[in-house]
Amino acid sequence: MRLTILGGGGFRVPLVYGALLGDRAEGRVSHVTLYDEDPARLTAMARVLRDQASAASAADPAVEAPAVTVTGDLDEALRGADFVFSAIRVGGLEGRATDERIALAEGVLGQETVGAGGIAYGLRTVPVAREIARRIARTAPEAWVINFTNPAGLVAEAMAEELGERVIGICDSPVGLGRRIARLLGARPQEAWIDYVGLNHLGWVRGLRIGGRDELPRLLADTEALESFEEGRLFGAEWLRSLGAIPNEYLHYYYFNRDTVRAYQEAKQTRGAFLRDQQRGFYAEAGRAGAPAGAALAAWDRTRAEREATYMAENREAAGAPEREESDLESGGYEKVALALMRAIARDERATLILNVRNRSTLSVLDAEAVIEVPCLVDANGAHPLGVAQLPLHAVGLVTAVKAVEREVLAAAASGARADAVKAFALHPLVDSVGVARRLLDGYAAEHPGLAYLR
Repeated sequence: MRLTILGGGGFRVPLVYGALLGDRAEGRVSHVTLYDEDPARLTAMARVLRDQASAASAADPAVEAPAVTVTGDLDEALRGADFVFSAIRVGGLEGRATDERIALAEGVLGQETVGAGGIAYGLRTVPVAREIARRIARTAPEAWVINFTNPAGLVAEAMAEELGERVIGICDSPVGLGRRIARLLGARPQEAWIDYVGLNHLGWVRGLRIGGRDELPRLLADTEALESFEEGRLFGAEWLRSLGAIPNEYLHYYYFNRDTVRAYQEAKQTRGAFLRDQQRGFYAEAGRAGAPAGAALAAWDRTRAEREATYMAENREAAGAPEREESDLESGGYEKVALALMRAIARDERATLILNVRNRSTLSVLDAEAVIEVPCLVDANGAHPLGVAQLPLHAVGLVTAVKAVEREVLAAAASGARADAVKAFALHPLVDSVGVARRLLDGYAAEHPGLAYLR
């Protein structure tokens, strides 16, 4: 099989390639094409993957590393692809840092997928994602598209306009949450059924069945156990018991909004600015000509460790939570979901995965085309959402409000109308004023060339 990675110079590409190195089954990915508009990033990432392949072969001579090619030509990258993994970042990390700075100046959240920052990122990304979807439909119509581009649910819905159900969104947050809960309850994650439902970065674990029995109530009743893992420390045992569920970590931005905005305003630099500066150093080191074998991979490993250790640091500070546990730093997130998804489709190996797919009739409060995040059965015909219990009212309010915002972003990206973009900002639960919404749009439009289409 041939896999094309859009955003092939991106920092998390080695996670995907590393997962492929461990796949020895017949019909595995034999060729990976990296596409990126930045030649320097492509050069650095190709060196990291080369080091990965060498290290894997040295440890086990039976390893057959997928061949890697790089290109800056999109049609060339897509031609002949069986799967397309989309992980682009329109505006780069500089754009993310700008999104955060402008929002925080208005006293609202600038996170890249939540609130004002997520809307700005979506307004830049949706037109590009739609064009990519059209190119895929024309150049690789039989390819399956796995979307990890943020905001993941919104982008998947935009691409589905052109590609239908051949685009499937993935995220590592539900996977990590389910894994932590299962292990805490003494179960192997792969043996637990996770009742998870919502939108991307806006979902809840409402049950966890082991051997047919829901063990979540046992966890909710145990304060010590609840506060021993990441989400428990973020939200606190009392609030989790009030909800009767375990929220995705990103709901901390909603439930403790004032606390997190204050923590981000007081931080030395925003998350986007930290990653921008950190990755600037990594790409310079990994792309340096004449570096010894293994140097690029070593630089990537060091950078990734620091990146994971500091993830959501401001939220933990706002919650008074300690540093991340070692178990929270391990990989095993979206790259394994992507590999399992490709296996299930290509080999018709049925799998149950939490994915971003069209709602169909799964949640009655949303229409059939709305992309939601739920457990799905995957086979050769794609991903099929499984039936779930309907959302409680408090969750319905957040899910429908945020989906309404996503629809306004899609409308603005199609119409180019400033009024649609203002409406997207103003309707978000974390933006408290139409006046703030207008100032946010003005601020973003002044600094982002990618928003020049809004009028």
